Amino acid sequence: MGIRSVLKGAIVAGLMVSAGATAAYAQTCEETEFTSKTGQVYLDAEQAAITNKDFNTAASKMAQLKSMQLNCYEEGAVLKLSAYINIEKGDRRAAVNDLLTALNKGYIPQKDAAQTYYNIAQIYLQDEDVNKSLEYMTKWQQAGGRPDRQQKWQLAVLYQRVDNFREAIRWAEATKADDGSKYEQQLYDLLIFLYNQVDDKAKLASTLETVLVHNPTERKYWDAIAGNYYASNEERKAFEVQKAMYLGGMLKTEDELMRVVNFYNRFNVPYRAAQILEKEMNAGRIKRNLEHLELLANLYQVARENEKAIPVIRAAADAGGGGAMYERLGRSYADLQQWKDAEDALTKALSMGGLKDAGNAWVQIGQSRYERSDRDGAKEAFRKANNRAGRSWLDFMQSEEDTKTALKCFEFQSAMLNVQNEAKICKRLSVLGEDNVTENCKTVNARLEAAEKAFNEAPVCANQRS
Repeated sequence: MGIRSVLKGAIVAGLMVSAGATAAYAQTCEETEFTSKTGQVYLDAEQAAITNKDFNTAASKMAQLKSMQLNCYEEGAVLKLSAYINIEKGDRRAAVNDLLTALNKGYIPQKDAAQTYYNIAQIYLQDEDVNKSLEYMTKWQQAGGRPDRQQKWQLAVLYQRVDNFREAIRWAEATKADDGSKYEQQLYDLLIFLYNQVDDKAKLASTLETVLVHNPTERKYWDAIAGNYYASNEERKAFEVQKAMYLGGMLKTEDELMRVVNFYNRFNVPYRAAQILEKEMNAGRIKRNLEHLELLANLYQVARENEKAIPVIRAAADAGGGGAMYERLGRSYADLQQWKDAEDALTKALSMGGLKDAGNAWVQIGQSRYERSDRDGAKEAFRKANNRAGRSWLDFMQSEEDTKTALKCFEFQSAMLNVQNEAKICKRLSVLGEDNVTENCKTVNARLEAAEKAFNEAPVCANQRS
């Protein structure tokens, strides 16, 4: 049964309570019955309408009655029966006019005025005149009407329809209070809409959490919760919701899955972000393109998972990453101290071009050669780098060689000094006589001559002799 049929039934029931002839007493009317002339016509109209449901005949009788001279009692009864007939015929405006005339002339007792205002409100609602309906719902309450649960719900919906969201919330919350622990989905959906309209994030969050308990697999409520957290700049909570949605299998599209990947990265969990990205690329739900491969490589590198990053970088290079991607590959091999592979990748990067700074690539090639003891090759690479880093490496290597030379010369110099000291001691001992001189002293002069010759002829000591 449609809403119009329900409303019509409620209106008719309300009118029938007071539609009988004997119920029509104007407060200032001294008449208490129909005259014989009008009474029969009224009874014919009532019989046609209420018993026979022949509303055309009933309406004809009503027109006849309204053309006659009626006393106050008769007019009140006719107006109320006419309203009932007009409702049944679908002439709602005429029904409202009948009821308002009866009210204004005092033909409806004060105790029935509230119900009449309510009936008028329902008639306007049937006619989709929401503002008029609200007007008479307000008069109904002012006349003593006390909304029950269903009427509170109706008021909430009516105020929502005219964009009076605060008042709609008041009546929706009153409806919820009447429900107690009972859960009514339609009511909670309205509250979600209203709280969102007035930007009441706290109540919205609480309501969504309640709804989610009853609808744990309903995607739209998860999205609403996440959206509420986004709007409140509570990104961590939004992330937790998105994570739960992913684990629950609710996220399907590439944009949704990438949002989860980016969340993990944003909250410093790059390895998990990389795992999800790689899994979903393998599953075909995220495109395996250069952009996503670069991101995957970044995530693995940030997570210090260089061994996992290398095949991804190589795949990105093959997917069109060019020299820049091979440069990254070379850096990754260097991080793993796989120096030969590092040089090969960097050399290919230079041959392909497109590097932001070729000098840095040459520095890394030089380092890979240095680590493999190819000093001449390292120097060549550092010279080609022609930058500060390359010059620093050349200075460092020169200092290494200078230190090595100095240490070698020090060996010749120390040997010579040791023999010279020994010769001085032997010279002092010579006063004791040749027979008392030690065996070492007998050979000291020859050894001193040999040590001095070795020092003077050693190329590594050229600077020391000058």
